[in-house]
Amino acid sequence: MKPFSYDDLQVLHEIARTIASPMDLRVQLETVLKNLSSSTGMNRGMISILDRDSGVAILDVAHGVDIDGLEITYMPGEGITGQVAQTGKPIVVTNMGKDKQFLDRTGARRNLNQCELAFLCVPIIYDEKVVGVLSADKVAREVDSQEYELQLLGEVAELIAKAVHIRAVEEENRRLRNIIGKSLRPSEELIGNSKTMKEVFGLVSQVADSSTTVLVHGETGTGKELVARAIHKSSPRSNGPFVEVNCAAMPDTLIESELFGHERGAFTGANQKRRGRFEEANGGTIFLDEVGELSPLAQAKLLRVIQERQFQPLGSNSIVKVNVRIITATNRDLDQDVASGKFRTDLYYRLNVFPIYMPPLRERGGDILLLADYFVEKYSKQVKKAVKRISTPAIDFLLAYHWPGNVRELENCIERAVLLAGGDTIDSIHLPPTLQMKMAQPAKKHRGKLESLVNSYERSLIVDAMKDAKGNQSHAARLLGTTKRIIQYKVEKYGIDTRRFKAKKA
Repeated sequence: MKPFSYDDLQVLHEIARTIASPMDLRVQLETVLKNLSSSTGMNRGMISILDRDSGVAILDVAHGVDIDGLEITYMPGEGITGQVAQTGKPIVVTNMGKDKQFLDRTGARRNLNQCELAFLCVPIIYDEKVVGVLSADKVAREVDSQEYELQLLGEVAELIAKAVHIRAVEEENRRLRNIIGKSLRPSEELIGNSKTMKEVFGLVSQVADSSTTVLVHGETGTGKELVARAIHKSSPRSNGPFVEVNCAAMPDTLIESELFGHERGAFTGANQKRRGRFEEANGGTIFLDEVGELSPLAQAKLLRVIQERQFQPLGSNSIVKVNVRIITATNRDLDQDVASGKFRTDLYYRLNVFPIYMPPLRERGGDILLLADYFVEKYSKQVKKAVKRISTPAIDFLLAYHWPGNVRELENCIERAVLLAGGDTIDSIHLPPTLQMKMAQPAKKHRGKLESLVNSYERSLIVDAMKDAKGNQSHAARLLGTTKRIIQYKVEKYGIDTRRFKAKKA
């Protein structure tokens, strides 16, 4: 084989540095394709990843090709990409216009003279298996040696193989979570069709069959207790008891008696023996709500029972062993509490084995209307009224409001509206004054139902992109196919707190 030129060796060195950098995998691969285009003349680069079960090649990353919103796939043996994926052998086409196997599914070359273009395609192999396909165009007259060009592209494929393999695994996990979220809603009370809620459904399904300790965190009113109940109902312990404890309501003087019980005469006022909450939950699940509100003394006592699954009731000489699944919830930032010394580090790590984040209602897009319809049906049955729908002006109010109280506040609003409704429709006058005042501000233009829905959906998309980009606004802009300036404007417009998406340092 012909040795690489000095310029091409520099390109390979730069690609190796890119792959070794700590940046996001997708950004790494996009940067690689950009380097190939600017330094070697290989334009319209594309990387496809393989589904391990079906062998289907899925176009994942591209440069010089607009694939936003497109789902482009190649079956095994279909087109040049499908052939390379199936056989694991590189292919070069010197004249795209005359090759029937070239499909151009992206449409990127529709307005180009394809007879002047060559197409190079090589397999990406990791651990002796094809995990993806790397392809690019090049002006045919600039291809001096097909073998040399394929060798250079093959070296690039070898450098990016591990990154593509990890990317394929990530995408497979994402698709599986999405499928689980769509097909298995763990509870009738957990309502949602947004991406964030589908992820919650998937996590509940994954953890339910085990006895792993779960920490549900999120703002007040997001429905953390519903997640706990859904995990219990979907678990092998579903026939056992579900015991709920509000940790914020227990003073230090009663915490030990409340959780672990006491013997008669153990303290003043203990006129009879009492079983503790952990003993009541034996064979089932105990849900410790607002666990972040526990005092240091209570945290120490809880840590011991979590570690040993046994305790000694107050005034008793005997040890009680329990078989319970522990689920906790908090609306506090326990990472910050640990750093400030308000929460025990050892207890936090015992509780945070499997965290589940419940998103606030303002980040759930169109779920507002789904939840509103659910609550209309629920409370119409309870009060025996024939309320069936929500008027368009009322929907505008619901979608424009920022919902600081989350789902709990929405439920209370709909319950009130159902009680006030005189006919079969909830009108804007039936909603609380706080919602109407929000819309009545003279500085704001009236927004119709369509605009409210679009803004709600747009906010949801930006939040999802910021989550995937770990708070990096430039990366989020690339994911959404827009500019950082626009993302900054939208973040400020919708009041999105980007700090909570940033990766926390160990």
